[in-house]
Amino acid sequence: MHKSLVTASLTALALASPLAMAHQAGDIIVRAGAITVDPHEDSGKVKIGGVAQAGTGATLDSDTQLGLNFAYMVTDHVGIELLAATPFSHDIGTKGLGGLKLGEVKQLPPTLSAVYYPLDRSSAFQPYAGLGINYTWFFEDKLSSEAEAAGFRGLDLDDSWGLAAQLGMDYMLTDKVMLNAQVRYIDIDTKEATTFAGTTRVTVDVDVDPWVYMVGLGYKF
Repeated sequence: MHKSLVTASLTALALASPLAMAHQAGDIIVRAGAITVDPHEDSGKVKIGGVAQAGTGATLDSDTQLGLNFAYMVTDHVGIELLAATPFSHDIGTKGLGGLKLGEVKQLPPTLSAVYYPLDRSSAFQPYAGLGINYTWFFEDKLSSEAEAAGFRGLDLDDSWGLAAQLGMDYMLTDKVMLNAQVRYIDIDTKEATTFAGTTRVTVDVDVDPWVYMVGLGYKF
């Protein structure tokens, strides 16, 4: 009786377990989910007319959008992955300038990475690590009404190139569908954010350096 119960239990577990093999050479993987960019900025001092102002700096808030991953498996263990997303929007605040909200900016951070999966493809659980390069495009940068009322005009942020590193995991639910979670650190430096106070040029350098978190589902073709 006991032996029969054990046999039945093992059979049920086998049937409930994913029957799928994990990733192999030639697979195309598409993932989608919620992605959050959480800046951990390190700002330089605000410069007014080229003169650094003590105790000043810039801040950026976080934002969550739809994240997309497109991956191609070159071998059973190595893939090439592109990170994309719908545009992120960040409020730009200030330190040492009365907490003035300077404005807001949108950005897209496409990131191309080489990704390594250490486990055998027979494992339903597939952790991975990746290293790549990021290009962040800042656009639709505009001043807040508060900054305009204070006499500022115009806002422009330089785009950024930088390295990116990630850790993630897939868990195969079927031979095609997977759960995915990932975290990245991206080196984003805007060398110069520029505005004007009247005719006086105002600049600040900001290392955005966000942690990026994504949770979603994937499908393997």
